[in-house]
Amino acid sequence: MEADFWVRFGALIIDSIFIGILIAIVSYMITGGTNDESVKSILRFLYSLLLPIFWEGYTVGKRLCGIKIRKVDDQTPPGLGTMFLRNVFAGLIYTLTLGIGVIISAFMVGMRLDRRAIHDFIAGTEVVHNK
Repeated sequence: MEADFWVRFGALIIDSIFIGILIAIVSYMITGGTNDESVKSILRFLYSLLLPIFWEGYTVGKRLCGIKIRKVDDQTPPGLGTMFLRNVFAGLIYTLTLGIGVIISAFMVGMRLDRRAIHDFIAGTEVVHNK
């Protein structure tokens, strides 16, 4: 069963809190407290790109909310190429549309029966409840 907007939003909030704390600690250790935004950006990118690959479609927030990312075609966890499409190319579209794509994606998750957003279509993924 596809995850609805509020569950996905809850997972995003949990991930934001978790990664915010983790990034603050790690970037302090790396930079010595200089508050380097580029280090924080790289760490956020690596978290969203790599954790779902190594943890079979989960991030911390998704695990706690009981949802995961999987490929639509064969229902397997995402690989590097899939997550790259999901994060990088979708991020470019969201940036080029000045955030309008993010709003459209939120409506898509809220209103479509399959609950897929723009980044899900780009990468061929879906976010579903655990079984």
